[in-house]
Amino acid sequence: MAVLVTGGAGYIGSHTVRLLVAQQREVVVLDSLELGTKSRIGSVPFYEGNISDEKLIEKICKKHDIDEVIHFAAYKAVGESMEQPLRYYNNNVAGTINLVRALLANGVERLVFSSSAAVYGNPNSVPVTEEEPMKPESVYAETKAVMERFLASCEAIGLRTVSLRYFNAAGASADSTIGEDWSMSQNLVPLVMKAILGFSGPLNVFGNDYPTPDGTCIRDYIHVEDLADAHIKALDYLATGGKSLACNVGTGKGTSVLEVLDMAEQVSGRKVPHVITHRRPGDPVSVFADPTMVRALLGWKATHDLRDIISSAWNWHSKAEANS
Repeated sequence: MAVLVTGGAGYIGSHTVRLLVAQQREVVVLDSLELGTKSRIGSVPFYEGNISDEKLIEKICKKHDIDEVIHFAAYKAVGESMEQPLRYYNNNVAGTINLVRALLANGVERLVFSSSAAVYGNPNSVPVTEEEPMKPESVYAETKAVMERFLASCEAIGLRTVSLRYFNAAGASADSTIGEDWSMSQNLVPLVMKAILGFSGPLNVFGNDYPTPDGTCIRDYIHVEDLADAHIKALDYLATGGKSLACNVGTGKGTSVLEVLDMAEQVSGRKVPHVITHRRPGDPVSVFADPTMVRALLGWKATHDLRDIISSAWNWHSKAEANS
């Protein structure tokens, strides 16, 4: 018996693979390597390919006796999704449909899906509960919402799933060997590190006139190793007979952009070069999770705080300076 991790050579996927291996679970990775790096996963059995390749999925399932899946493989750049909707629907939605068809044909009936808090769009209230309606505001987020609905409907044909709507993944591994590649990310923490280390110009802070304590947007930052743990707890929930569900994964604590910059300065001992610019269209004022459901049903709780996140990111990214 083994778990198949699609997109397992990516940022969150590779941290999850590492934790699965540490727990002595049998793991197989499928990744197209468009956005992943094979070196992140060590000697884990690996297949380069696409989730739409049903023959490849069948081969992996039979050779490795796959009985559960964690599904990360997706395109995730919001801006790109608005410009290339066909690419996103073809990979994220059609690819997932093909994957599920192949899994069910080979007797695999448990899947954990990497969803996103982006499905909520600009929520009506915070902290965000799972009762909040899905109102995606980008093609990327819409594909996640569509996949959630599709997977929920598949319970009727034998597939039980957990969709994890996680908030802002950040940080790096404790040993600083894997982390978030800033060349492939527009997330705040790697961009802060890029600016602080002089690999970019000043960081753009999009607006300081929001109705928040310091005027900047508030988000829920979750350590990538905590997130990896959430995926494995979701596997265990399904393995013990849990019914399909969608739940938030977050700390329940909101952190502003300027608070992230301040923590980065504390950790690094350096100033973060930044400029205040205009608000970015579509940015919600404040989004952070109510993690009640994930604690109750999956037994998961974040164990790392903002300092842990920034410290691990600094240790990882500052290696780039040392090697330059």
